[in-house]
Amino acid sequence: MLLSLLKKRRSIRKYQPRPIEKEKIETLIEALLRSPSSRNLNPWQFVLVSEPGLLGKLGRSKEHGSGFLKGAALAVVLLADPARCDVWVEDCAVAATILQLTAEEMGLGSCWVQIRLRQHSSTISAQHYIKELLQIPDNLEVASIISLGYPDETKRPHTQESLNYDKVFYNVYGQS
Repeated sequence: MLLSLLKKRRSIRKYQPRPIEKEKIETLIEALLRSPSSRNLNPWQFVLVSEPGLLGKLGRSKEHGSGFLKGAALAVVLLADPARCDVWVEDCAVAATILQLTAEEMGLGSCWVQIRLRQHSSTISAQHYIKELLQIPDNLEVASIISLGYPDETKRPHTQESLNYDKVFYNVYGQS
């Protein structure tokens, strides 16, 4: 059941030094390609990075919050062509979520690294840095990166009591 995956899934930033099996990578790719998109336009594209040197460089893609990529077994860079679809950001977010839930189901950990609207340095955007590093064409946008690997840390699920039910309303805003 999907809810059971959601209950246990947490962002994992520490990974075992162990590769992900080819069959599991193929399943992750299929999950990405089956992700729904607005009007079935599929504006997304994906770059899978497993080479340790490139993972280390991806770990320097942002000023803060991407260093753990160097320890991942795999990183999936989510790209999109904005000329193909006006809601490419949402379509990439859906694909990233499907990827993370598929990874969880297979016993892999994952973590979202926001790239769109983030900086590599005071003068270079994270997107520009990644586009140069991975030779991504100018017409594509970099939305995010999802790190993947076998977890080397354990995190407790969020408790039922910690859920923000005060953010849920019925029929009209403010009505609980």
